[in-house]
Amino acid sequence: MIVVMKPGATPDDIQRVIERVQSFGLGVHISTGELRTIVGILGNTSGLERSTFEVMEGVESVVRITRPYKVASREFKPFDTVIEVRGVRIGGPGLVVMAGPCSVESRSQILEAAHAVKEAGAHILRGGAYKPRTSPYSFQGLGVEGLELLAEAREATGLPIVTEVMSPDEVSLVCQYADILQIGARNMQNYRLLQAVGQVQKPVLLKRGLSSTIQELLMSAEYILAGGNYEVILCERGIRTFETYTRNTLDINAIPVLKQLSHLPVIGDPSHGTGKWELVAPVAKACVAAGADGLMIEVHPNPELAWSDGSQSLRPERFAALMQELTALAAAVGRSL
Repeated sequence: MIVVMKPGATPDDIQRVIERVQSFGLGVHISTGELRTIVGILGNTSGLERSTFEVMEGVESVVRITRPYKVASREFKPFDTVIEVRGVRIGGPGLVVMAGPCSVESRSQILEAAHAVKEAGAHILRGGAYKPRTSPYSFQGLGVEGLELLAEAREATGLPIVTEVMSPDEVSLVCQYADILQIGARNMQNYRLLQAVGQVQKPVLLKRGLSSTIQELLMSAEYILAGGNYEVILCERGIRTFETYTRNTLDINAIPVLKQLSHLPVIGDPSHGTGKWELVAPVAKACVAAGADGLMIEVHPNPELAWSDGSQSLRPERFAALMQELTALAAAVGRSL
């Protein structure tokens, strides 16, 4: 349920509504737009009458949320959520590009990659310190050493870092290093992990599961939001279909659908969505044209030597060329890069 305040509602009017909500043992979430403030009511509101708030001073209307995902829905918050990370705004008019290697392999590799993507215009450095792999014999990441190297790369370039956390026990540790916590596709429905990141005040990048529906993605986001962490970024990274030529099938439809259903920022991952470096650029452009708020792109100094996902990683010079093309495309759709 949400309480929509009138354009001229005073701070005292809003505070009285908040106190009234809290008197029922329910939580509140405040969304402030250019003209209106919306008081979101958190918890079980099935027994709550709309008239309880409709008669209050400054209230314009009271609306029940019909979606199963409440806080994530655009009904709950009509205004786009914008998440700021070290001066980088995700979800605003500017497109945000997260770039870097699939995994941190060495100090020289991550520093070279970080400087290269920074020079090309990337806003955030990506890199895995912990890597969930299909085979137990594949490289699983450097762990704490990888986190330390990412922090060093941030210090050297000024780029915020996004990296994956794989278990509830690791959340506190990864929070010490990361600016954005990534929940990978395989963990999208790891509810204990979602609850754990919902308890911290760090932005969370939530990737769509390999065979998950859009509603299931939004319900997973709801777990994080329900815990009190309202800084969630949704990521379309491709789903598993009958097609075998590409690694996954990147669901372009999901981007405008998510923007319609939810206020949360949405980014596209054409690297995992295709699995082929030569397809990354055209699919990245498709994501931008479809309305994505940003992109996550794998870039490696020497893809042929990469310890993971080399086939879908761009060389720095190809990434730089793509950034130039995206600048023109962004302008064409009313965005900036």
